[in-house]
Amino acid sequence: MRTDLHRHLTSPLTGVRNLGILAHVDAGKTTVTERILYLTGATHKRGEVHDGTTVTDFDSQERDRGITIFAAAVSCAWDGHRINLIDTPGHVDFSDEVERSLRVLDGAIAVFDAVAGVEPQSESVWRQADRHGVPRIAFVNKLDRAGADLDVAVASIRARLHTVPLVVQLPIGKEDGFTGVVDLLRMRSLVWADGRGTFEEGQVPDTLREEAHRRRRLLEETVAELHPVALEEFCAGSTVSAQTLAAALRDLTRTGEGVVVLCGSAYRNRGIEPLLEAVVAYLPSPLDVPAVRGTLDGAVQERSADPTAPFAALVFKVNSTATGRLTYLRVYSGTIRKGDAVLDVGARRNERIGRILRVQAGQHSDVDQAVAGDIVAVIGLRAARAGATLCTPAAPLVLEPPSVADPVVSVAVEARRSIDTERLVSALARLVEEDPSLAVRTDPETGQTVLSGMGELHLEVAVEKIHRAHGLEVGVGRPQVAYRETVVRGVSGLVFRHVKQDGGAGQFAHVVLDVEPLEAAGDNDSGGAVDFAFRSTVVGGRVPQEYVRSVEAGCRDSLAEGPLGGHPVTGLRVTLTDGATHSKDSSEMAFRTAGRLALREALRNSVMVLLEPVVEVTVTVPDDTVGGVLGDLAARRGRVSGSTTRAGTAVITATVPLAELFGYATRLRSRTQGRGTFTTRATGYAPAPSAVPHGTPPR
Repeated sequence: MRTDLHRHLTSPLTGVRNLGILAHVDAGKTTVTERILYLTGATHKRGEVHDGTTVTDFDSQERDRGITIFAAAVSCAWDGHRINLIDTPGHVDFSDEVERSLRVLDGAIAVFDAVAGVEPQSESVWRQADRHGVPRIAFVNKLDRAGADLDVAVASIRARLHTVPLVVQLPIGKEDGFTGVVDLLRMRSLVWADGRGTFEEGQVPDTLREEAHRRRRLLEETVAELHPVALEEFCAGSTVSAQTLAAALRDLTRTGEGVVVLCGSAYRNRGIEPLLEAVVAYLPSPLDVPAVRGTLDGAVQERSADPTAPFAALVFKVNSTATGRLTYLRVYSGTIRKGDAVLDVGARRNERIGRILRVQAGQHSDVDQAVAGDIVAVIGLRAARAGATLCTPAAPLVLEPPSVADPVVSVAVEARRSIDTERLVSALARLVEEDPSLAVRTDPETGQTVLSGMGELHLEVAVEKIHRAHGLEVGVGRPQVAYRETVVRGVSGLVFRHVKQDGGAGQFAHVVLDVEPLEAAGDNDSGGAVDFAFRSTVVGGRVPQEYVRSVEAGCRDSLAEGPLGGHPVTGLRVTLTDGATHSKDSSEMAFRTAGRLALREALRNSVMVLLEPVVEVTVTVPDDTVGGVLGDLAARRGRVSGSTTRAGTAVITATVPLAELFGYATRLRSRTQGRGTFTTRATGYAPAPSAVPHGTPPR
């Protein structure tokens, strides 16, 4: 049964929904996607993760591991609307895939496990969506599991995500007895009969009538507190109509003031139709989101979602296949057709669109054109990278690219056969092109090729991809983490004079610097991730402004290598307090050199500390193995921050140095007879013990 909302469309774009499926690993994202595709007729058989028959987890590694690794785009139709879905990974190592997807989405469905509630990666992807301003609705999945509790899951949403949950459904039955929901807006029951894909609508069961009215009243009161129109109606008649509630829920979802919460069991195909109705009713179309903003020569411009406007699109994913190079685009304005010439603004080169494809995960179908609001793949672009802006050559514009996280784990890689070295170099270059969160460099001391990524699993998947796609046997060294250095106690009034005279024009620069930790300077009060701050307090024009900028550039040059072990330096503030110039010999280059050498000397005279990446680990183990697991975490320098017990299972939360977690999966399995699991979430850097070597992990 399908809703009548938005049936009469005033513009084709109002019938488009660009959505992501977000969640912690194993919360059911891929199963939700598969049920949506089946229900909308995009597929004719329900895919199952455990059988390796899903549409979106089409890569061989995804099917072997049973997890989503690569973001997959699919399209389907529902009630006259076209829904473009991106199923995103849930593992922390692949959060950069989520980041690139969120950059081009208009809305999202956040999936939560009804037993576990908000899990660590659920919280992380929620924060990512907050940064991008992506409206969300929540789907509490797996209500048929033992221990499932909608109220507990909603409480965790309120407490951990700091949002207002607007629960619009009441479950009918518990755990194995979960058969349907009560729709609190229309006060009707929706019951899914066993073995059938559609629900039967009926009256609210007598046993739930009182509870349903209580929850409807609570929903009205909560919405009235947040929405002026609902408040006015509530004050006038002590109730809010279903129509006003629906309109208010739509507004609150799109402003982010609240999140609509639905529930169900995707595996048993229960709750998917109301979820689709909520997608259509509450999440925005491309016309409902603000016009995309870009820059050109420093000036900000806007491009509305108008097919007749100049073409502008953002590349968010690149994938090399046996049939060619696929470049995934979100079209923000204009229209693009086969054979059109486009400008890659960042690379300043023209490209030509060979084919335009509507993507169905691993399958593709040709289309003649793509318009504003579309998410498509194109063939023919030779060099466009993820984050590149494509636009009409006559109307260039640069869109903000997705942010790329710094890699935290590295391994040395080499071809097992010397004759394959060149092929390995080519394969690594293709990997980095497809996944910007990977980085490849050559170690200047050892000459080894070093592959860096977001985690141990991330690198394992990358190396396996080289083996499967290129048939290369690759040797892999022990993982290493990315250390940092920071200032604990700085210096004041460090005087540095750079004087060089070797014939012709000389170089003269005189600077006086103060160096201090950022925390001491009060720069981190907002909680933002600030690595370096520079300011000048020079008065009287003793150092001209153009030279001040050169000193800052020189200081930034010095941050690449610290005095402890050559690691990047972070978390400091430099203040230029005084200086002097020479009428003939001073130049921007001289002051840049002075800034670089002065900060290098200041760091040698400061008290420095080594920082190592740390992660929050959530370990789920049987009760009878808790002691051994806690002892192992302590041996890995872990600090336990919480422990809860639920139905014979203990959930332990601890902060552990990333370097100590290499090989932890095997150790945990052996201590728990294969019954223990763990997940991680990056939390930043912390001081490392003085005994930790500066170039290698401590274990």
